[in-house]
Amino acid sequence: MNRLRRIPVDVWFEPLIIIVIGVGYAIWYNSTTFTTTENASLAWSTLESTIVDHIKLTLVSTVIVVVIAIPLGILLTREAAKWLSPIVVNIANIGQAAPAVGLIVLFTFWLGTGFRTAVLGLVVYAILPILQNTIIGLRQVDQRTIEASRGIGYSSFRTLIQVELPLAVPVILNGVRTALVILVGTATLSTFIGATSLGTLITTGVTLFLPKLLISGAILVGLLAMTIDWLGRLFELVATPRGVA
Repeated sequence: MNRLRRIPVDVWFEPLIIIVIGVGYAIWYNSTTFTTTENASLAWSTLESTIVDHIKLTLVSTVIVVVIAIPLGILLTREAAKWLSPIVVNIANIGQAAPAVGLIVLFTFWLGTGFRTAVLGLVVYAILPILQNTIIGLRQVDQRTIEASRGIGYSSFRTLIQVELPLAVPVILNGVRTALVILVGTATLSTFIGATSLGTLITTGVTLFLPKLLISGAILVGLLAMTIDWLGRLFELVATPRGVA
């Protein structure tokens, strides 16, 4: 409860906006007449499966990015590997600078179409925010604090786990939240290589000139991105150790 009291009031306004947009879409959805094609895509059984596939694609990509980027970021802040940091960050930056569609399509030549290829493309595209924030978060820890922990007998590993990482948590989690939002939006492009996502509604709407499908896809992606951003921000605030926020 004490941690919840630390959450700024403005954080509680975002879910209200999400609810208003969601209710507005639900009212529009239930009061609109759809064509046969639109009904096939927007029937709840199909729509539910599409949303679940989109979330699955986003979460799997996020887990892989976190597992790679955070340990790599920690490694690159250690004295022996600091010289590699600019090289690795620049390589990760290439992944984000490249057009997402082109990146995903390029991987199809190697792995073919489908879920696995889409995940790989998304991982490469979203690794930079978490990697960069992990490095920045650890580097901004006061060197005197680290020296003090070593002075009382902490090993370098214990100092990392009990001192450096807790102090870097807010910056690292901010990177994770940023990556999640990027992945929610970019996952729509997976439809071009045969992986089901909410992008299927958007591309079908554009291809067949069905504005209702296009609007539905855009609104649902927006709602999902806003919801994940809010949950990430909430978790970020609650997980931040006392005295750091």
